[in-house]
Amino acid sequence: MSTPHPDKPQNQDQDRTDPSPPHEETEDEGECGFCLFMKGGECRENFIDWEKCIEEGEKNNEDVVEKCFEVTSSLKKCMEAHPDYYGPILQAEKAAQQEAINQLDKEKEAMAAASDTEKQQQNH
Repeated sequence: MSTPHPDKPQNQDQDRTDPSPPHEETEDEGECGFCLFMKGGECRENFIDWEKCIEEGEKNNEDVVEKCFEVTSSLKKCMEAHPDYYGPILQAEKAAQQEAINQLDKEKEAMAAASDTEKQQQNH
């Protein structure tokens, strides 16, 4: 009776053939989890174009919102066309926008209340 590969630990073999790279390798390469996710779907090329535009704009101290408006719109349209994959990202973006709106509303209310208090104090 012999073992298949007595000198070769099976764990080592599994690590090498595992299609998903270990987390630390992706960090060394500079690929964030979000980037890997975005490149894993149908909008890979749109995302790469967007990423290049942002990097170039930041390097040249340009307004990336203005510079990358077209590629950002293209990426968003692509993501909306593939909600099965990009749905969680779109939902998170929508939630973040709503939270920002709620925060602005709270700030406006606080400013209005402060203004009313100031007016009342001036009238007395």
